[in-house]
Amino acid sequence: MLREELEQHNYDYYMLSMPVVSDRLYDEKMQELQELEKQFPEYSDIDSPTQRVGSDLSKEFIQVAHRYPMLSLGNTYSKEEITDFYERIERFLNEPFELIAELKYDGTSISLIYEQGRLTQAVTRGDGIRGDDVTANVRTIRSIPLKLKGEGYPERFEIRGEILLPWVEFERLNKEREEQEEPLFANPRNAASGTLKLQNPEIVSERRLDAFLYYLLGETLPADEHFANLQIARTWGFKIPDMICKLATLSEVFAYIDYWDKERKNLPVATDGIVLKVNSLHQQRFLGFTAKSPRWAISYKFQAEQAVTRLNSVSYQVGRTGVVTPVANLEPVQLSGTVVKRASLHNADVISALDLYIGDHVCVEKGGEIIPKIVRVDIDARSILIGEKVIFITKCPECGTTLMRPDGEAAFIVRTNVNVLHRSKGKSSIL
Repeated sequence: MLREELEQHNYDYYMLSMPVVSDRLYDEKMQELQELEKQFPEYSDIDSPTQRVGSDLSKEFIQVAHRYPMLSLGNTYSKEEITDFYERIERFLNEPFELIAELKYDGTSISLIYEQGRLTQAVTRGDGIRGDDVTANVRTIRSIPLKLKGEGYPERFEIRGEILLPWVEFERLNKEREEQEEPLFANPRNAASGTLKLQNPEIVSERRLDAFLYYLLGETLPADEHFANLQIARTWGFKIPDMICKLATLSEVFAYIDYWDKERKNLPVATDGIVLKVNSLHQQRFLGFTAKSPRWAISYKFQAEQAVTRLNSVSYQVGRTGVVTPVANLEPVQLSGTVVKRASLHNADVISALDLYIGDHVCVEKGGEIIPKIVRVDIDARSILIGEKVIFITKCPECGTTLMRPDGEAAFIVRTNVNVLHRSKGKSSIL
């Protein structure tokens, strides 16, 4: 069922930090489910993925209720939908308004609570209603102030933003993991999310996470404008992105999108789109919310870069924990300024869904991922000279023992005792 598929994707994304589908494909499936539920309201379900925000709750952390629900934004990939959003705001407000444009950072959402100028709690988004208390880990992030500077801040307030792993730190971390024969992180977002859920704050500190903050909440905020509040928050010591700006017209919105679609490649952190928000807090309150997102904001996703090339072979890597990961070996192709020779295939389920054959022409995508992934196969390009069907291996490529797949898991692994023997003999796990 579509609902079950989306729940599994939520689990892969938020719990495992290992998504197996692109953001766009996920959004398209969610849109399909929303349309079906509108068409057949008799099959509505309060537990449907359309009625809740994906969860990153962990049993290893204390759960905390959000004072203000931490909702997701509606996503779009087209300027036509941005136009619809703008015109809808015009109709509802029937008065002048400003939009604030921000870059959409590809990290993990965080809510920081300050009381009397001191950081008292840091909570993940979780399911939007409750999140994990990760205060000890967040206190290790040097760009997040533990004690505020200046004056004029409310007795108690909340500021939200994104925990990030800069590209340079991401590459350093993956290099270390490769040397230690551990699985590589697919992208900085997964690395940041996984790091924030570690039980050892000392290791979190070594990962050198960063944070950009972009939303102030509270009962006694200094201004009635989103933009003004962020500028004031900057004087208190918060890292507010310089790319935030006011936009008065739709043409200015499109100019902002076009500029950052190119310039984002020069930024030190990963981004995957922009966010538009109505500036006036009074107008925000008037516009209100849907069940899962604010009506006064929208997210525009940049198109991930793609290229078509030939699948030459598939090899398998055995990580230190025994997880076996398939890697596609490709005919070299230029993508996002680099020559791509390999792409991640994630696991057996992804291979099966793609219906791959050796020699297939495949579409490779590189969004935030340092290692590209295959997103589809050009079935029409197949010929009678196509090679063998790609089927996930059943035996360890190093020692020949039969692989096992734990119940409820996507990955095949080498039995624990065999994997320990691999490491004790000093064998390399990178094929």
